[in-house]
Formats: sequence, C-alpha cells, structure tokens
Amino acid sequence: QVQFVESGGGLVQPGGSLRLSCAASGFTFSSAIMTWYRQAPGKERELVASVSATIGSTTYKDSVKGRFTISRDNARNTVYLQMNSLKPEDTAAYYCNRYPPFKGSWGQGTQVTVSS
Repeated sequence: QVQFVESGGGLVQPGGSLRLSCAASGFTFSSAIMTWYRQAPGKERELVASVSATIGSTTYKDSVKGRFTISRDNARNTVYLQMNSLKPEDTAAYYCNRYPPFKGSWGQGTQVTVSS
C-alpha cells in the first residue's frame, strides 16, 4: 500500500534551517509529481512545494519562495525540503504526498516549530 514516512522536523529559532525528508513506497515514485504540504493548528492543509516527475521543475507557495527548496531522488524514492530563513509562521506539521494526493494515505508528518 501507499506509504509516506516524513522526518527531519524539530524546534528551530527564527532564521534557522531544517531539511525534511520523505520516504515513499507503494506506487511508481519516479512517475509522480511529489509535493510537500503543511498544516498549522486550526488551519487547513496547504500545498508548500512541488517537484515534477522527470525534469524536476519546481513550484512553490509564494510565502516560501526563495527560502525553501524541494528536490527528489528517484533512486531512493525520497523527496526533500530544504528550509532556510525559517519564520514563526512556518510552524506546522509537514507532510509529503503525490499531487494530486492519495487520499487516506497520509504519513504521520514531521513537526516544524519556529520559535525563539
């Protein structure tokens, strides 16, 4: 079955950096648009960044452009999110999935907390 295992979150001060990883299985990873989503308490889940299947083109939510970088390793079925210059408003649980997402197949997420 489809599975996602996210890791790399933590507590970081404003301006700090984190690198998230997501190991995927149960589908043809190399053919899928892979996406990072996040959900803050009391808010809906939102799309943060996507990377295309083959040529690796990327798209980002406006508020993270220039600070976050999404990448993928098709040999390892893994997608990454490098997050720099973190802000308190980036605090959320971060999830990866395909785009469009496999409904009902979300991982446990990884919590990112940006606070001094």
